[in-house]
Amino acid sequence: MRVLNTLPLAGLASLIAPSLADTNSDAGGCSKLKSEIAGTVFYPGETVYDEESQNFWSNTEIMDPGCVFRPETAQQLGDAIKILREENAHFAVRGGGHMGIRGANNIDDGVLIVMTALNTMELSEDQSILHLGPAYRWQDVYSFLEPHGLGVAGGRLGPVGVPGLLLAGGVNFYGNQVGWGCDTVVNYEVVLADGSVVEVNKDSYSDLFWALKGGSSNFGLVTRFDMTTINSSMVWAGSYTVSEEYIDDFLKAIATFASNISDPKTHIVPALAPTPGQPTLASAILFYDSADTAFPEVFKPFTDIPVYASTLGFKTLAQFSSELGQMVIDDINDVFVAGTVTGTNFDELHRGISVINSTFFDRLPSLYSQVPAENFKAIQLDWQPIGKLWMDATAAAGGNALGLDSSKVYLAYAEVVEWTGSEYNDIIMQWVEETTYAINNATQKEGLHDPFNYIGDSAGFQSIFPGYGAANHEKLVDIAQKYDPNAVWQNLMPGGFKVYRPSN
Repeated sequence: MRVLNTLPLAGLASLIAPSLADTNSDAGGCSKLKSEIAGTVFYPGETVYDEESQNFWSNTEIMDPGCVFRPETAQQLGDAIKILREENAHFAVRGGGHMGIRGANNIDDGVLIVMTALNTMELSEDQSILHLGPAYRWQDVYSFLEPHGLGVAGGRLGPVGVPGLLLAGGVNFYGNQVGWGCDTVVNYEVVLADGSVVEVNKDSYSDLFWALKGGSSNFGLVTRFDMTTINSSMVWAGSYTVSEEYIDDFLKAIATFASNISDPKTHIVPALAPTPGQPTLASAILFYDSADTAFPEVFKPFTDIPVYASTLGFKTLAQFSSELGQMVIDDINDVFVAGTVTGTNFDELHRGISVINSTFFDRLPSLYSQVPAENFKAIQLDWQPIGKLWMDATAAAGGNALGLDSSKVYLAYAEVVEWTGSEYNDIIMQWVEETTYAINNATQKEGLHDPFNYIGDSAGFQSIFPGYGAANHEKLVDIAQKYDPNAVWQNLMPGGFKVYRPSN
């Protein structure tokens, strides 16, 4: 049996994101930007710097950039990239600040580029397209669309940022209707590595258009997304929670739904949430895109289980994303770890879910013995079923870089730990890496493991692009080198998951 993730944490992380030692002090980059692009560069002690340098999802991401650069137009950003190239200055880029990996979207000493002022948000005349800048989080977007009775295939939690989600692929409520969020993008405004600003779509830069759909930040900086809208005035949605005694029934319900995803209006996010010293609760986010149908038949495997608590009801997309956004906790550290199993029927999917669940829970006592219970703010194991409806919608939209196979059902899962107390960072990070190693080997032994790791839920020690398939990975590398022959995004922007890491 081939063993997965056998590199030490430091060694594996270096393949994905460089260490802080790889960055340099970029005072020259800051000063040159300050002199060339007036009114957009801010230093420590200035209000904008102090606000923007702290504006992240969790404490894990907070670092000490040398300056903050806040471009007001795409062309200003392009001019800045030219300057940073000339200065050989390292930089980071922050959209919503959602990626909970230190150094993914922030930097020590270098230039932190923030997208706050790139705030286009307007509908086309016929309301079929939303022109959307990277400044926003999805709660802002849904609130803007609500009076029009519209939605888009965006993030499920209101505080999640726009650019990171769409460039990662974009798990969304409407996936069984329209595919990934990126599948609904019909045009990107992009700053390339040479500083030029281009419009990218199926007819113009078509190879780059494909690569941006799941290829993350390896090809350029997106300054506007043009997305198709969805008529969705109200939805029936909420969280349906059951007590510990029904967890076996809950796991079977996940497999039942995943093995036959037949209704395109559906979306589920089932999760188990253990708490040290207390019974474990199981809760499913249930979403049905309908203004008049409650408790649809397809959700009966869940709703037939006796309820512990429920928030199910009719609401707008904005209201629901706000409700789920309340799960976001301020001033914490967090780590997300992704993984996937695949199957074609109930038995395979149920076995995959059960193996992941038992492996994760068997390792929890080790974690509890090293970190006080009061320091845990959330521990969670959740699943995302992706089946043929979803992948057919992707194909109908022209395809993307993620490389999923429509003959299988994918159960992407995420391990989540959120805590306070930076003195526990190393302990928790080691625990999640070892737990991921154990899960990967257990699911591989069962013949159910898949190398796909969804970027939006991945940890810094994980590999991403090999999971897209060898052909797609090679194609992404070729496109990155075509549009960025000097490897600006690979070398000067150290954060994020790289399609390749140049040796020079």
